Amino acid sequence: MARNKGTFRTKTRYKMKKERREKGKISISRFFQVFKLGEKVHLCVEPAVQKGMYFPRFLGKTGEIVGKKKICYEVKIKDGNKEKILVSHPVHLKKCIPK
Repeated sequence: MARNKGTFRTKTRYKMKKERREKGKISISRFFQVFKLGEKVHLCVEPAVQKGMYFPRFLGKTGEIVGKKKICYEVKIKDGNKEKILVSHPVHLKKCIPK
């Protein structure tokens, strides 16, 4: 049986890449942002920070905050027909602004 070669970041050359104008130091306010339970968030990865990064398949999805584990947040998303809970650092999350 075939085995997986490498980590979950393999074959993500363009997916985990920053745009040219986004390069540079990470904003501290984004690193320490606070979310409330039930708040909607977008999953957008910060490639410079590997800690608390979710699996790349869920990039661009929108979820709901359901809990907190130390610094990271538990985000409930829908993947097909299943509901899944991801544990993600706040630097990889962006607040969803309702229209």
